[in-house]
Amino acid sequence: MRRPDVNNPAMTEAESASAADRPKPPTSERWLRPGDDFFRPMLALAELALVAESCAGERRLHERLLAAPMRPVEASEIAAIADADARDNYLVFLAFRDAVVAAGSLEAYYLRLVRGGPIAVPPPFIDAVVAAIVAHLVDARASAFERRAAQLLHRAQRIAIRDGRVLCADREAADRASAAAAGLDLVGQLVAGKDIDSGLPVLGAANAREFDAAADPFAFVLDLSHEVVNDLGHGLTFTMARSESGMAALARVLETWIAHFLDVATTIRPLQRIDDPAWRWHVGLDAEASALLNDLYRGETPDGDRLERLIGLFRLDFADPLEMRADVAGKPVYLGLAMSAEQTLKLKPQNLLINLPLAAST
Repeated sequence: MRRPDVNNPAMTEAESASAADRPKPPTSERWLRPGDDFFRPMLALAELALVAESCAGERRLHERLLAAPMRPVEASEIAAIADADARDNYLVFLAFRDAVVAAGSLEAYYLRLVRGGPIAVPPPFIDAVVAAIVAHLVDARASAFERRAAQLLHRAQRIAIRDGRVLCADREAADRASAAAAGLDLVGQLVAGKDIDSGLPVLGAANAREFDAAADPFAFVLDLSHEVVNDLGHGLTFTMARSESGMAALARVLETWIAHFLDVATTIRPLQRIDDPAWRWHVGLDAEASALLNDLYRGETPDGDRLERLIGLFRLDFADPLEMRADVAGKPVYLGLAMSAEQTLKLKPQNLLINLPLAAST
């Protein structure tokens, strides 16, 4: 990757436009209104699920909320819960529920949350909001690769790399499978080409139809490798994009995500490197990528181990340059995707909603 020309400074994420300058699209008819079916599954979360020690007051409230998750809850019902931690957990859930209902839609709530500064809402609640929105956007009409890539927006992943191949497995599914195999790193074994029955098939053309029928929708491994290089001999190589590229599928999902929230049309395509001396704007799709791209922009050279964590690059172009800030109109926006030192990946899809160089609303 070529570092940008520091004589052509770009705005980094830390210097992005204030929330007041960003367009605030009107509530769309396509946005999701919260209902009982959205809140009910949250009562099965570890923080809210009943346990053997649950008192009669907690069991009573839990049963009432299961029957009608949006029902009003009296202070006396919370006070009747004997365990202090359980009381606090219900108060957090009810505050979240009421805030979502007051916002009018899941999207309006999410935008208000991510644009409002530090987030105090528990991650499982935020992931549930994103999961519901993504399921609405990337439905059965999308390819299996796009639906698997969409899971990256709300579920942590484990990454394994070997010989340039990048495999991405759902962290919870991979951990369960590895535990069942006495701690064997099943994702790493798949990368190495080992013939093992991991229960984590790599999604491909041959098994794409099995994706919908799978008992565990998170059990498929996504190959994020975008290009393959064929050695033709005599020092000649031929590089071609993979038709089943997980990176290309993720790019299409991110285009849909941006259009749904911001009513802005973009084109996103995977890159192998950034070779732009006039690099003007970038957005990290996760915390690690944000830090790496910021360092590269400033002309700093991360150490080799850290740079190798950068597993994906994209170029984003606005269909209408007038929808961009005037000082960067028509320029590409570069996106980065990186794994942590522990080889995990957790996307922050909100970064695309708060850090793109959008023109101020008029």
